Amino acid sequence: MAKFMDILTIVNGKNQKKVENPNGKYPIYGSGGIMGYADDFICDKNTVVIGRKGSINKPIYVEVPFWNVDTAFGLVANKSVLESKYLYYFCENFDFEQLNTTVTIPSLTKANLQNIKIPLPSLKEQRKIAAVLDKVSDLIAKRRQQLEKLDLLVKAKFVEMFGSCKTNPKNWSVCNLGEVAQVGSSKRVFVEELKESGIPFYRGTEVGALAEGKEIKPELFITEEHYQKLCDATGKPQIGDLLMPSICSDGRIWVVNSEEPFYFKDGRVLWIHDINKDFNSIFLLYTLKDRIMMDYDSIASGTTFAELKIFSLKQCKIFVAPIELQNKFADFVEQTEKTKTSIKESLEKLETLKKALMQEYFG
Repeated sequence: MAKFMDILTIVNGKNQKKVENPNGKYPIYGSGGIMGYADDFICDKNTVVIGRKGSINKPIYVEVPFWNVDTAFGLVANKSVLESKYLYYFCENFDFEQLNTTVTIPSLTKANLQNIKIPLPSLKEQRKIAAVLDKVSDLIAKRRQQLEKLDLLVKAKFVEMFGSCKTNPKNWSVCNLGEVAQVGSSKRVFVEELKESGIPFYRGTEVGALAEGKEIKPELFITEEHYQKLCDATGKPQIGDLLMPSICSDGRIWVVNSEEPFYFKDGRVLWIHDINKDFNSIFLLYTLKDRIMMDYDSIASGTTFAELKIFSLKQCKIFVAPIELQNKFADFVEQTEKTKTSIKESLEKLETLKKALMQEYFG
């Protein structure tokens, strides 16, 4: 084991305004990535960037000379004893937040970093470890790219078949969403009514995750008796209904696909149900994604966070397209989702493998 102070140099970031130039040769890095360009650099190539404030658990490996801002550190390895890529993977595995001493914004200090201990095998072994993790990381990146391309393919298919919802180049007749479905939310559940077990209670966070196809672990619940009373008052979500967080600029809309009972937060989750038989849920899903993501500012409202309101969602314009065409599009989406499921399974296995390797190499 060796301390950071003995095997690397910590470069404090500097004010980017002094050197910022849109036509500069060198990138300016912060903890979130490139923030601009400069005429000068303070960190050499193959350096690890770690956030000093905010995103302190997201190291970046930079392969070119660069300038780092004052909210990020550059970790420059002593090449005689430390392989830069090995250092990067150690940082990716290390929990920097355990060093945080602030209550508000997570922060690191140079003194914190200097005392971190890292396993230090021979350079040959470090390069071997880095090469293995590079291969697994590359495969993970490729799987994620495949998923992104499939998402883009579905969006392109929608536009090919129906056109943009904002411009309506195919001149479809239109109607308001509220004319073809019920648009609303749930009955209020108060904080004191929430339990540690029972029927899952979803907030916008959980609904957004389900929309992305993620598995979730509910944190809040209501009693079965309370659930039955709520369902008697408002009904309950059915397969094919749409649920969406009220803050939804990224179009994360979940088509309910399970009969397992759950309830959801009023106001923060919007509910589209009792959909007219002449409209396919998947068609409505991608119609809303297209409308919301292209024109969110004009649909949403609010002084602090732009939220979708029930009245504005009801007024969203929907193409009155033949149900046969809608179903054809839904079939295409279904086949694409099957391919995505296979890729996701491969991705999960690779991510599990990487975690196991990181644990083996770094503990």
